[in-house]
Amino acid sequence: MQPHVVLERGVSDALEQGNPIPVRIHSECMTGDVFASRRCDCGEQLQFSLEHFKENGGLLIYLRQEGRGIGLVEKLRAYNLQDEGLNTFEANVARGHGEDERDYAAALEILGHFSVARIRLMTNNPLKEEALVAGGIEVVERIPVTVRRNEENAAYLKAKEEITGHFL
Repeated sequence: MQPHVVLERGVSDALEQGNPIPVRIHSECMTGDVFASRRCDCGEQLQFSLEHFKENGGLLIYLRQEGRGIGLVEKLRAYNLQDEGLNTFEANVARGHGEDERDYAAALEILGHFSVARIRLMTNNPLKEEALVAGGIEVVERIPVTVRRNEENAAYLKAKEEITGHFL
């Protein structure tokens, strides 16, 4: 297993001032983050977050849980099912996985390591926010991560809205 990665900018200053820390918890997406795939919104979300941190500081927690936790090879196999008409969640289930197998325990540990208890969470995912709150983190604000719909990601974004209640 690859280690998780954290990029930090200005966190100690914000903590000293008692300000909530901007935080983006980003699950690895090689196809979107590295190869700029347009069939998801991951790469754009990562770039949006990095630009936000340039201006505002914060923590990027890059979790190595590719493909909603099923791994790169399984994700690519699920892509084949998506090409046949299944949505991203249905494809994972058809491959014998849960709709979303990600876990945010490592993110909670990382926030604890930095003594961060109050955050401004950069996410569109209500399940991520729920996991952090259940882990004792105070989310004082949710910052929407704005991405563009395109012909290739429209069905993907629609599935995220309808199935998991993403704020898009």
